[in-house]
Amino acid sequence: MGDGRDGAGEVIGERRHLLNVAYRLLGSVTEAEDAVQDAYARWYGLSRSRRREIVSPGAWLTTVTGRICLDLLGSARARRERYVGAWLPEPLPDRAEWRHGGTSDPADQIVLDESVTMAFLVVLESMTPAERVAFVLHDVFRYPFAEIAGVLGRTPAACKQLAASARRRAEAARAPGPAAGQGDVVRRVKEAWEAKDIAGLLGLLDPDAVMTADGGGMAGAVPRPVEGGARIAPYMVAFADRAPGLELLERTVNGTPGLVARQGGTVVTVASFEVVDGRVARIWVVRNPEKLRPWPQTR
Repeated sequence: MGDGRDGAGEVIGERRHLLNVAYRLLGSVTEAEDAVQDAYARWYGLSRSRRREIVSPGAWLTTVTGRICLDLLGSARARRERYVGAWLPEPLPDRAEWRHGGTSDPADQIVLDESVTMAFLVVLESMTPAERVAFVLHDVFRYPFAEIAGVLGRTPAACKQLAASARRRAEAARAPGPAAGQGDVVRRVKEAWEAKDIAGLLGLLDPDAVMTADGGGMAGAVPRPVEGGARIAPYMVAFADRAPGLELLERTVNGTPGLVARQGGTVVTVASFEVVDGRVARIWVVRNPEKLRPWPQTR
């Protein structure tokens, strides 16, 4: 480490962990990177003597990052009320697909596990900012409530109650982990979609399936969720009809099998799926180009 706890190596080594925390809290790679950068700026803004007094730089950085994310989540609620259509988290490509360059890319940092699936992130969006912070820090990253209390400015007992409330929301929303055979179901959806086979799609979609699309006002997307397989199937075929030359690719999305639609070498749509009992129960479609920046544009 060299000259003490304020050495660069120790704190820079925390970046991967901080980015994983921030992405799960915010659902946005860009905002997560900004939050972590802000936390580091605050660390280096401390005097050298103050940095030496901090027993655990990693804990300090996590606390500050959590507080920054908490503030961002509060302001995000107001922003999303003005958002055009549904708001979905930013979809993440597989590491090999990431568009960034360099050695410290999010692709090398964010762990793609069950806590970043689109189903899980959408459930997190239903929580209050304080619930989300308490739940993610405790249930995902196993932080004790005594430390979470420092992030939220509440007692450990209050933080425990927040996490319990968030856990009930998660259980009620039924966000299971990736289903066995999901890749095969997604592949069959792709084949039926390419063939414009409405009957084939109906056989793959749960009758009560729901599709949510996020265009952000910058790309065409249905403004409200489409409910029922009987409505989703023709919508998918109509979308393909309106996009000549559309190329569908099987790709990993947030660590699970999904589909990417590319047109003229540009990724225009990323679709995530929840598969239950061999049929598609939920589809999340992101078309907002600002959320597709990490995806490669030629392949």
